[in-house]
Amino acid sequence: MFKKIIVPVDIGQLDKGEKILRKAMELVDDGGVILLLNVAEDIPGYMTIELPADFIEASIREAVDRLKALNDKTGATAQIHTRVGSPAREILAVAEEQAADLVIIASHRPDFSNYLLGSTADRVVRHAKCSVLVDR
Repeated sequence: MFKKIIVPVDIGQLDKGEKILRKAMELVDDGGVILLLNVAEDIPGYMTIELPADFIEASIREAVDRLKALNDKTGATAQIHTRVGSPAREILAVAEEQAADLVIIASHRPDFSNYLLGSTADRVVRHAKCSVLVDR
């Protein structure tokens, strides 16, 4: 059905990541590509004084290790990508750069704060130029 699927995974919620990766495996065409993506949020400068110098690099290494383990656990052959920045913005950028035809993203149940601020999934749905499947 789909040639290129982006699967953004929060490494703090690997159970949800596994669920959406398995869904992507069902939906990807033979010869299609799944991209597992993790976005490390950028740390404001005033907070970096309290963190180790290599905090972002260590976060990225941990994300790559966990995504590789998830890939192995599910038997997927997904490509692994990491980015640093705003999760919604980076997910949208990767989807556009990679000419993805689907993003599968996990979401929590919305509450009142989502109507004021919006969640990552909400932003991706609103601004994506490709199809988006939201798993709750």
